[in-house]
Amino acid sequence: MTSPEGTVTWAQALAWRLNRQLLDPLGPSSAPDVVHRLGAVLSMDESLADLAVCTRSTTCRPGDLAQALVDGSVIKAFAFRGSMHYLSPVDGGIYLALRAAGRQWELPSWVEYYRLTPEDWPAFRAAVRDALSDGPLTIRELGDALTQRHAYRHLGAVFDEGAGTLIKPLTWQGDMSFGPPRDGQHTFQRLDTNPRWTGIPDLEDAGPRAVAAYLRTYGPATTDHLHYWLGNGLSAGRKRLDRWISGLADRMATVDVEGMTAYVLVEDVDSLVAAEPSDVVRFLPGHDQWVMGPGTKDVHVTPPAQRDAMTRKANPVVAGGVVRGSWARKGDELTVSWRDPRPAPEKALRQEAARLGGILGRDLHLSL
Repeated sequence: MTSPEGTVTWAQALAWRLNRQLLDPLGPSSAPDVVHRLGAVLSMDESLADLAVCTRSTTCRPGDLAQALVDGSVIKAFAFRGSMHYLSPVDGGIYLALRAAGRQWELPSWVEYYRLTPEDWPAFRAAVRDALSDGPLTIRELGDALTQRHAYRHLGAVFDEGAGTLIKPLTWQGDMSFGPPRDGQHTFQRLDTNPRWTGIPDLEDAGPRAVAAYLRTYGPATTDHLHYWLGNGLSAGRKRLDRWISGLADRMATVDVEGMTAYVLVEDVDSLVAAEPSDVVRFLPGHDQWVMGPGTKDVHVTPPAQRDAMTRKANPVVAGGVVRGSWARKGDELTVSWRDPRPAPEKALRQEAARLGGILGRDLHLSL
């Protein structure tokens, strides 16, 4: 990774990334296909997660993501930044391995608060799996089952308060994942009973795979991007990440993007250099992976004037891969706030509004 193996403009780089993230051109991707390609889809707001998936497909419809969770073709766990994310059962384990790398359950503050020592943790994990053997449970039901055991009676108050911090490592380590909601409440289910689940790989196997997956979908990327995504978002640690990146030197190629040194996988250089700039307009949901993958500090995707709105979960209007404004819907009224010096591409905005209406099953009226 010495001299650049290609030179591209940001317009080319973002066009290539639009293709990798299934945004241009659109095709008949399934909900699991989209989740697999993106690596993770934030699920704090189910309507936004649904739209993040559906806007990348000509065939996916609202509800497909929820059904994929039911049939196990996607899983949901606490992952990036401690938030709930949809992951692929095939390679989601690489992110969970990184998330568990910090081994929070061994911290003195953790041990003191939960009164579970590192030596107690394997038995507690086994008890959780046993409690979930007959099917998904709500957090209260899981707490009721566990506190019937003398060793865990002291955790009753923790489960009464939601047990959010306590249960996160159980998803990082593959003991359980979110199940289908029941009466508006989250449920949890054993993960090892999902035939599609490939398990949690060894950390030193997971790390390089996670780096390569990021470059494949979010490249061209800098080492700062990789540290943001896999370090700040998970628990990989800077030294560990740097070692994984160095270890992939023979698989990574440097490219010059308007004077910035960035990296892609070797096999992707030719397609990146050949990419033609795109002027496609897309209406994306708030906290979409297009923005969150590189981070809102990346000015090439999110100009400084747009950052505050994006961090507040505004729905981005993306043109040519760059956030140019936001959109909001109230009933059948769709309002676009265009915040860019160049004229708004009215025809393209109306076409995308019609596409959004088709996804939502509504006849939307656009206001510019």
